[in-house]
Amino acid sequence: MIITGECMAVERKFIQESMLKNSVTKFMEQELDRAGFASIDIQRTPMVTRINVEVLRPGKVIGRKGKTIKELTDVLQAEFGIDNPQIVVSECTSPMLRPRIVAKRACKLLEMGKKVRPVLHSLLREIMVNGALGAEIVASGKLAGKGGRAKRVRVGGGYMPKAGEPARDVLDDHYTAYPKPGAIGIHVRIVPPGTIFPDKATADIALPKVIAEAEKIENVPRGVPGEENEVKKDTGKALIKRRVRK
Repeated sequence: MIITGECMAVERKFIQESMLKNSVTKFMEQELDRAGFASIDIQRTPMVTRINVEVLRPGKVIGRKGKTIKELTDVLQAEFGIDNPQIVVSECTSPMLRPRIVAKRACKLLEMGKKVRPVLHSLLREIMVNGALGAEIVASGKLAGKGGRAKRVRVGGGYMPKAGEPARDVLDDHYTAYPKPGAIGIHVRIVPPGTIFPDKATADIALPKVIAEAEKIENVPRGVPGEENEVKKDTGKALIKRRVRK
């Protein structure tokens, strides 16, 4: 099979656009980290290149009188060679459905010294409660403490395609925590609500059994004040009666 020069040029163009998108994404992640960077989408049009950025705090991206967003636009045009870049900032209304935010939150808790399994179970429960069709969180690295071997812990729930065309609809991101024992990588995959898969009918997604049972324990009512004292009194009277009979 002979590949013509036009085909090579088209393939080269697709590769260059993918590399440019990756570079812009890394740059925006680094610059907008304090603003709570969630996701980015780059769309090319004949007139402008629209860069849609989703963050938790849009005010920090725009800046005073639009100074910060103007500086970002100038950098994208000068260093990355993007013609007429237009940055559109939107607020992230559902942070627990964004893999990067979830992974970053997990890393922050692990760096504070929290245990791995409770952190992952808690985050997975919040993701599923927010309406996700499926979720998976994988932590790998120095989980056993200083001097221990590297381990891998995985928690998941719902429907999670791993291969084929349905896997394109899964949102995933990776972040690394650096506690004292060593580095721990957090990989988060989320199937957003409303995703339609051709090989699976829509159905209600239930929480995993372990997480559901943990939620029941947390929501058990503590009872009426003074009820515990009455129970103790009843048990004390019963013991006295037994001793008298003897």
